[in-house]
Amino acid sequence: MLAFIPLTLAALYSGFSGTVVFFLAALSIVPLAKYIGDSTEELASRTNPAIGGILNATFGNATELIIGFFALQAGLVEVVKASITGSIIGNLLLVLGLAMFMGGLKREHQKFNRAGALASASTLLLSTIALILPAIFAIAVPGKAELIEPLSLIVSFVLLIMYAAQLYFILHTHRHLYTETEIHEPKWSVAYSITVLSISTMFVALMSEVLVGAIEPVVGSLGWSTLFIGVIFIAIIGNAAEHYSAVTVAMKNRMDLALHISVGSATQIALFVAPALVLASIVLGKPMNLIFEIFELVSIVFSVLVVNFVVADGESNWLEGAQLLAAYVVIGVAFFFHP
Repeated sequence: MLAFIPLTLAALYSGFSGTVVFFLAALSIVPLAKYIGDSTEELASRTNPAIGGILNATFGNATELIIGFFALQAGLVEVVKASITGSIIGNLLLVLGLAMFMGGLKREHQKFNRAGALASASTLLLSTIALILPAIFAIAVPGKAELIEPLSLIVSFVLLIMYAAQLYFILHTHRHLYTETEIHEPKWSVAYSITVLSISTMFVALMSEVLVGAIEPVVGSLGWSTLFIGVIFIAIIGNAAEHYSAVTVAMKNRMDLALHISVGSATQIALFVAPALVLASIVLGKPMNLIFEIFELVSIVFSVLVVNFVVADGESNWLEGAQLLAAYVVIGVAFFFHP
């Protein structure tokens, strides 16, 4: 599938329609995400699940951050906010659901550290509450629109502080909660893993710029709303690395790492990517606030609460994975029909 990279560039400079360029660029990101997943998994194998999960989540979310940056440059602020919503929902329902489903097909159940999972899930819940407060404020106090931007900035700084605190919790004070009993030997050298990771991330940035540039032609030709493109389509492409990594390790019965990748990635979107994009929008001169649509807010809260219930018992099975996937499909269809 790496052939889609030159095909995308050829289509871009040969005058093909924006719709064709959009889908080619999207397909080209998929194999790049696989290489990002492979290289981060190799690097993660040399550490513990906590650091491994952070590595996978960070470089997996690099795609969302890059796409979001280029979308901000293009003035597609609503697409950026929709992709934030879609990334949180996608990681919690699609990525985790697929990991639980595939990992549980040949097993009665898969166990993971309940205390560590609940700590991550509760952090995600609190960060989500902080993320949606500006929208609640805008609804409750409609006459104070001038306060929305400073409120979004303050919330962004608080979320970044929370992210630093979470890293300290995982890597220092409570790293014993994030351990695996089974040792997994890496197959790639550190130098090779870093090289693959760097090159893949560079090409993801290039393809992301092309993808964002073709969004408006897709809206015009297919009639898709920017909300659906951001929440579902771009989020799925952006989460391709997490999809591959989480499912792969879950099938190897490493549910602790799969959970850290999926829930950790959603948490990182709320605590780091969203506030980072708010700050970047100020620098770019195209301010973005944290006002989400009601339907987006309900979908985020619903997804977070469902995952909190699922991880509460410290084990998973294929049916729980199927239930998360079903919830994602229902939400996806609703966003497709949303005007």
